[in-house]
Amino acid sequence: MEIFIVVALGAAVAGFVQGLSGFAFGMVAMSFWAWVLEPRLAATLAVFGALTGQLVAAFSVRRGFDWRQLAPFLLGGLAGIPLGVSLLPRLDMDWFRLVLGLLLVLWCPAMLLSQRLPRLAAGGRLADGAVGLAGGIMGGIGGFTGTLPTLWCTLRGYERDVQRAIIQNFNLSMLLVTMGTYLASGIVTRSMWPWFATVLPAMLIPSFIGTRVYIGISDMRFRQIVLGLLTFSGLALLVSALPKLWLRLGAQALA
Repeated sequence: MEIFIVVALGAAVAGFVQGLSGFAFGMVAMSFWAWVLEPRLAATLAVFGALTGQLVAAFSVRRGFDWRQLAPFLLGGLAGIPLGVSLLPRLDMDWFRLVLGLLLVLWCPAMLLSQRLPRLAAGGRLADGAVGLAGGIMGGIGGFTGTLPTLWCTLRGYERDVQRAIIQNFNLSMLLVTMGTYLASGIVTRSMWPWFATVLPAMLIPSFIGTRVYIGISDMRFRQIVLGLLTFSGLALLVSALPKLWLRLGAQALA
C-alpha cells in the first residue's frame, strides 16, 4: 500500500509540472519512483503518465505550430525511439541517470543565472533533427522525450508559445509511438495494469491545473520555470543514482 501511495504522489506532482511546463513528467516522477519501483516498470509508467498528460495538454493548451519547424524534431525522434527501446533492457539506468543529471545540474543553472541567454542559430534543421534523435532515444528509454529538445529550444531563444508548441507536439508524437512500441514488444504486461490504474486518476486533475497556470505566466517566468525544473530534474536523478552507484562500487572494491 505504501508503494502505491508513493506512485500516486509522484504521478500527481509530475502531472502538475508537465501541465505547467509541457515536459518533465518522467524526470519528476522518477525522482519518486526510482526508490520503490524496478527500472522497467518505472520507465513504462513514466511513458504512460507523460502520454496521458500530453493528451490533457493538447485539449487544454492549444497552440498553432509550423510543420517545417517541427518536422526535423519529429523525424529525428522517430528514428531514435527504436534505439531507445532496444537499449532499455540493456542499459545501466544508474549510470544513465548520473550522466544526464550532471549535464542538467551543470548547464541549466548557468543559463538560469545569466542575464542574457546565448541564442544558437547554427546547425539549422540538421541540428534540430539530431536533438530530436536524442529525444527519441531518451523517450524509448523511459519517457524522457522532452528534456533535451526543451533545453535546445531554450538555447534557440524561441518565445514561450513557440517552444510550447514544438515540445508539446513532439512529446505527444514520440510518446504515442513509444507506448505503441512497448505494447508491441511485450514490455507492457498484465501485472502493470494496477499501476496504470493508480497513475491515471492521480495525475489528471494536477495536469489540468498546471495547464491553467501556464496560460497566465510571462515569457520570462516560463523560461525561469523551465530551467529551474530541468535543474531540479538533474538533482533528482543524481540523488537517485549516486547512493546505488556508491554501494555497487563499494561491493566491487570488497570483492
